[in-house]
Amino acid sequence: MKKYILSLAVVSLFYTKSDACAWSDPDYEYFNLFTQSIIKDKSYLPFLHSYSTRFYTDYNKSQIPDENVESWKKYFNNQLTYSETDFLVYKMGMNDLNDLKKGASTNPLLQKLGNGSYQKYREGIDYLIEAKYLEPFMRINFVENENSFYYDGNQNGKNATQLDYNKTIAALTSLYNAAQNLEIKQRYGYQLVRFNHYTRNYDAATQAFKTYIEPVKLRGSVYFMALDQLAGAQRGLQMNTDANWNFFQVFMNSKSRKESAFVSMKLSDTASFNNIMKRAGTNEEKNMAYFLLGYEDFNNPIPIMEKMYDINPDSEMLKVMAVRSINELERSYLPIYYYNTNETHGSSGYNKTSESKTESSPSEASEVKQEKLSFWQKIVRFFKKLFGIKSDPATADGKSDQSDDELLNNPDRIPFYTKNNYWYDEKTKDYLDDLEKFTEKTKEKSKDEYWQIADAYLKFLKKDYKASTEILNDIKTTHPEYLEEIKRMKVLNDIVSQPKIDAAYEDHLIKDYAEYFVEKEVKKDTAATDEYDYYGTVPSTADFLKDVMANRYFLQGEDGKSFLMNNKLSDLQYNPNSSLVKSVEEFYRKPNKTQFEQQIIAKNMDDVGNIEGFFALIYGDRAMRLADFEKAKSYYQKAGNFSGIPRSEWNYDAKKVTPLQYKATQYNGYANISDLVFGHNVWESYQSDEQTSMAKEDYSPFPFIKPKMNKLELADALIQLKKLGTGKDEKAAKANQLIGNLLYNTSILGYYRQLFVMDIDNSNGGKYDFWNTDRKNPYQYYYKNFLNTTYIEPDNFDLALSYYKKALDASANKEQKARILFQMASAEQGKYYQYEAKNPVKIDYSDPKYTEKTDAHQQEMDRLKNQKFRTYFALLKTQYSGTETAKNLMGSCSYFDYFMK
Repeated sequence: MKKYILSLAVVSLFYTKSDACAWSDPDYEYFNLFTQSIIKDKSYLPFLHSYSTRFYTDYNKSQIPDENVESWKKYFNNQLTYSETDFLVYKMGMNDLNDLKKGASTNPLLQKLGNGSYQKYREGIDYLIEAKYLEPFMRINFVENENSFYYDGNQNGKNATQLDYNKTIAALTSLYNAAQNLEIKQRYGYQLVRFNHYTRNYDAATQAFKTYIEPVKLRGSVYFMALDQLAGAQRGLQMNTDANWNFFQVFMNSKSRKESAFVSMKLSDTASFNNIMKRAGTNEEKNMAYFLLGYEDFNNPIPIMEKMYDINPDSEMLKVMAVRSINELERSYLPIYYYNTNETHGSSGYNKTSESKTESSPSEASEVKQEKLSFWQKIVRFFKKLFGIKSDPATADGKSDQSDDELLNNPDRIPFYTKNNYWYDEKTKDYLDDLEKFTEKTKEKSKDEYWQIADAYLKFLKKDYKASTEILNDIKTTHPEYLEEIKRMKVLNDIVSQPKIDAAYEDHLIKDYAEYFVEKEVKKDTAATDEYDYYGTVPSTADFLKDVMANRYFLQGEDGKSFLMNNKLSDLQYNPNSSLVKSVEEFYRKPNKTQFEQQIIAKNMDDVGNIEGFFALIYGDRAMRLADFEKAKSYYQKAGNFSGIPRSEWNYDAKKVTPLQYKATQYNGYANISDLVFGHNVWESYQSDEQTSMAKEDYSPFPFIKPKMNKLELADALIQLKKLGTGKDEKAAKANQLIGNLLYNTSILGYYRQLFVMDIDNSNGGKYDFWNTDRKNPYQYYYKNFLNTTYIEPDNFDLALSYYKKALDASANKEQKARILFQMASAEQGKYYQYEAKNPVKIDYSDPKYTEKTDAHQQEMDRLKNQKFRTYFALLKTQYSGTETAKNLMGSCSYFDYFMK
């Protein structure tokens, strides 16, 4: 079973949208709901659809029968099982067979052949002894040439040239002539062809086939084993057309050698296919040739499938082509993650960007973009108003009141077709309609229920769930794999077609489909698994349904439930957006949860310590960022039991990942905040320690500012500073300056930027991106891959500027004014970065004037920066350039020095 490496959460924080990952496996990037391997002829399993390997590998090798083993099983009168025969032919040692020949065998498997078994099967046993002697040498010798690319082969390995050629040929010829059983005789002939092939005596190999294989007149497994060797010898003689034809015969007639024969054919051009098609005399050969052509040229296989249908609509190869086509479609309809298609807001009926003022965000005005309505939409809204029908889909409790039809027709309702082509050929197209027409036609002609199942599945992809279910209900079959697929598809149709997920439907899910939602405990063999479990499992039906439920809750406005379908409660720390946190908290406090909510959703309320404290801290932090210190204090009073931001670390003693244990003096999200948070930068470096990067102000007038504080104490200090700041003296000026400092220092630009966004340090990450922090909700379909998208409210630098302005107006000290102006200039710089992020350059890289246009854009941005966002730098230069503060700043801030010059 293939595995893929999961990207680490900490890495994902650097990206808003990740289209591809160096560790990704394309065969793990969609939900394989239509099981490819349900084809009846398992010899075609290697030719199912796969992008990560040349041939499909997700099956048990024993599913493909080995006709050589089957032939031996028949030779021994079926006294041994298939697996026992396989062991006898391929794994049993030569000594065991020699003991049987001597009448001294104690091997229980050989004893199953009965008394006198050697005499009864003498020729077969003697052949196996000879074959096992030859087998280690039966490989071609490596001959180095200019194309070897430093590969010297396995020089110490055995090969056919290490056997005495004349003696081996003489022995095999003698054994061939002595054999009475025609199949055993032909087996010796096979060894003669193979030995000559592997010793590069290609002419002798072709002659041996004519002399020893063809006269026997058997066309069973041994014949095609020998034909495979003949084709290899013909390839050595540059008889490529004959070699391809014989490999083609092996491919068509052998079960276990299809993959190797296909590789050996080397069908690299149209002429190779044409030569095979010209020689194809029977319908079966023509059908097989079309299959190979369709397999190699897979952009649109339907024209080839039409030709195969005309020959034989019951062809197993036609089913293989169909299942490959379905698999190709699935990759676009069922990706494991739907990327946002709108950079600013979702296109769903429930506008996720429209947020009114909430308790968590008291000073934020909602920003609702005006919709462009069609004439018909205007008529619909007119009648809704006329009859008192609500037009706003978001109700007071945040849930959607859309009708069933609106929910079913929502463009963001998964699954739907998406251009999932970053890994695949650009020519890959949605040929669902054509494939559906072909499948409908074929199911009328073919007797195999497979085509009915395929038709039902295609209708599922087209969202015609009623028609899909009707087809499934009419299928009569006893095939176990078909029955399993039908059962799964009925569940899919039921769940995906449900317009709205309400309590009654949740009860139905937990009662009838618990197996798809209740996670089973998987016991791992610790001795056989790596301690570092970086691997995930194959995306499953259960995973798909989890995504469907997350999407439905999202569209219904139940963000908390949507979030918890794909995430843990502790994940909120990475993007603590107020509205989402509020929705999750509402679900947490919901008094009468359904059984589904309790067992499936609420279980993701994982260990964050004290949950009440966890929520209170997030709300308190948001209030602090909005300078609402009184509200922050009221929340922090409820966060006393907060046990630390829930992070993990590798425990070397326990040899496993365990919760991070914070040191007594370490910042844990709540406690151990330095009074330097009221200070100012002296060195712009997030990586340096705080004593290097920051300097204290004069705190002596404010004894309530402690050297170390928790957030409750910090909020209380700010409340006292705010009160003192209402005055008009120097103390009031200093109080307002300290408040401004704190607001700036805890902004995206500040050294303590981690304090109010649930982070443990100021190291880089998505929380500190300017380019997307202005979006209310960048999610469009659900909260899957939550950590890949920045989702916190932007800083309001005007709050810091307002306190600095009060300080500037109240202060009479020129040096202090210079310092305040520099801090104001720094905050104003933040406003410029926000403006710049909202106005990125939008020039296609292929534009021939790309450089010219980008330079012009940058010049315009520089002009605006100097005209609108350098107000306080200009004041500092014109009115305070002679101060010691300004001179010192020129020495420590290169940009200010540049501006002053």
